[in-house]
Amino acid sequence: MDRELKVIMYSFIPATFFVLVMWLVRYMEHLSGYGFDEFGVLPRTLNGLSGILTSPFIHGDLEHLISNSIPIILLGAALVYFYKELSLKVFLFIFFLSGTGLWLGGRNVYHIGASGLVYGMAFFLFVSGILRKDTRLLAISLLVVFLYGSMIWGVFPLWKGISWEAHLFGSLAGILSAFLFRSEGPQRPPYTWELEPESDDVATQEDPVIPGDSTDASRTTDDQVNVNYIYKEKKPPENEPEKD
Repeated sequence: MDRELKVIMYSFIPATFFVLVMWLVRYMEHLSGYGFDEFGVLPRTLNGLSGILTSPFIHGDLEHLISNSIPIILLGAALVYFYKELSLKVFLFIFFLSGTGLWLGGRNVYHIGASGLVYGMAFFLFVSGILRKDTRLLAISLLVVFLYGSMIWGVFPLWKGISWEAHLFGSLAGILSAFLFRSEGPQRPPYTWELEPESDDVATQEDPVIPGDSTDASRTTDDQVNVNYIYKEKKPPENEPEKD
């Protein structure tokens, strides 16, 4: 098998595994007949603090789960493929910072779903590509805008039952990680004119490596992806669960 194809296939493994865990949790809910909403983030409460770890794996219904699964796989694969060793550090940073921000600043309701991670990875890929000025990464930035540009409206409180706070803190975590890690990972190779000697006495340098063809970064999908992150109202134990 071609080495590049192996690298591409490997890039999908971590995100696919994460999504499989999401589906497994949903299946456990189905078998038990018990909703796991109480394991979501409940801001500014000790019980809700554990939701930072568990809420991305919990979804309100099948449609909610599907709408998050596709972008998690696509954006996660792009993160691993283009940022390699840095990808895990970026993912964990977004995972914990977005969840912590939601716990500190969200409304006092249960927040569930993985859309905070989706927003975080999308904004990281977009901003990081611009900061690094690499042709391949810039192409990824444009691709993210093309596929997920409408996501920007998700950071505003426009729809009932949607956790816009999770979208907002996920986006901020992605932007911050792009700035913090801008000196790590792939960097733009210097162009020829940047390596020209300042005087005639300096020995002629070898031609630098010109950035690679951007075709690797132009993979697109025809599917329209909708991203949802929902919350469930906090309810007294004696009442029946409410559905949004």
